[in-house]
Amino acid sequence: MLKGIARHRPDGMTAFLIIWIGQFVSLLGTAMTRFALTIWAFQETGQATTLALVGFFSFAPTLIFSPLAGALVDRWNRKLMMILSDLAAGLSTGVLLLLYATGRLEIWHLYVAGAFASAFESFQFPAFSAAMSLMVPKSQYGRANGLVSLADSATTIAAPVLAGMLLVVVGIGGVMMLDVVTFVIAVTAVLVVAVPQPKRSLEGAAAAGGLWKESLYGFRYIVERKSLLGVQLTFTISNFFYSIGIILIAPMILARTGNNELILGTVQSALGVGGLVGGLVLAAWGGPQRRIHGVLLGFIGSSLLGLTLMGLGQSVVVWSVAAFLMFFFSPFINGSNQALWQAKVSPDVQGRVFAARRLIAQVSGPLGMLIAGPLADQFLEPAMQGDVWLGALLAPIFGNGPGAGMAVLIVAAGLLGVTSGLVGYAIRAIREVDVLLPDHDASPV
Repeated sequence: MLKGIARHRPDGMTAFLIIWIGQFVSLLGTAMTRFALTIWAFQETGQATTLALVGFFSFAPTLIFSPLAGALVDRWNRKLMMILSDLAAGLSTGVLLLLYATGRLEIWHLYVAGAFASAFESFQFPAFSAAMSLMVPKSQYGRANGLVSLADSATTIAAPVLAGMLLVVVGIGGVMMLDVVTFVIAVTAVLVVAVPQPKRSLEGAAAAGGLWKESLYGFRYIVERKSLLGVQLTFTISNFFYSIGIILIAPMILARTGNNELILGTVQSALGVGGLVGGLVLAAWGGPQRRIHGVLLGFIGSSLLGLTLMGLGQSVVVWSVAAFLMFFFSPFINGSNQALWQAKVSPDVQGRVFAARRLIAQVSGPLGMLIAGPLADQFLEPAMQGDVWLGALLAPIFGNGPGAGMAVLIVAAGLLGVTSGLVGYAIRAIREVDVLLPDHDASPV
């Protein structure tokens, strides 16, 4: 009986859509919890550094464990890896809920819980990305990745609104309880579908060996392909400046508006609307035929039209427009890049390669987060509110009240972030990666 049920599990595009729905629900719960705890943490400390450290500890372990996770994803069952990642995230939220309910929740608990969930999240990205490569036809990679971006964006729209309403009705504890339920839904979605395992390729056979060798294989693979390495280094540049800017948006808005949760929620919803529209366009269109254009033009547009305008704005209207533009380009950046790598890398080594790719691209993000908080709190905020030359020079543009120093740093990060796209277009190996590197299933000439 059980074997008969297993044979009739949904597979292919249907299985992908079921997993996608489960992840969408889970992302919504997580985003609501993050919104509620962001408000709580800033009210407790009033410092941007606190939120920057929460972001750091919720992100850095993912990068640290990525090489090991990638090797294990290629060795083990990818379905199991996705389930373990969701269970760890649910457990992390459950512990925070218990601490809050008993009146024992402290700021450092957010650091520990974020680090724990982040360590297991290192399995989620390579496992899901590699599984998607076998579930979805290559011609539909762009649309499928557009749906993934769509889920991220839709949660960004809905989470602040729903969390704001639920905080009034059930409080932070109720929001976290709902989050735990959404993790159960996500795990169930993965359990009921068939997740394929890849066939062994020549590249996979050559990469086989001890765990240490397999953990490093992804880096060797990328270094040997200069075009792919160049693409990821442009992400390294972009993510460094982007992380500086994005981590300061919430504290800047709270500081400039006297902790107005409604305005912060409105701006965060605008982020989601931008991503939603961008995701819908990508899902319907499939993205540019030369995928690198989606990446590089997206870098330029998101940094210049989004992040820079965000720092220059001093009203909810300007902030919302900037937020929309910032996230409108995100699906094109991430979806085009994901489709590029899914087409170029053999499925049975994608776990290792995608994990290494993520580490190269995002290793600069935690550094940006660590720099952003102290630079804003200890230098730019006092400078913009005091009598030093910097405040006098920039006050006509940014003002000199609370949040002005953070706004200066956001604008600087946006302008510098444009360089990632410009550098990519200046280097032939990057701008022509689509044609210089053959697809993994291309027929030999």
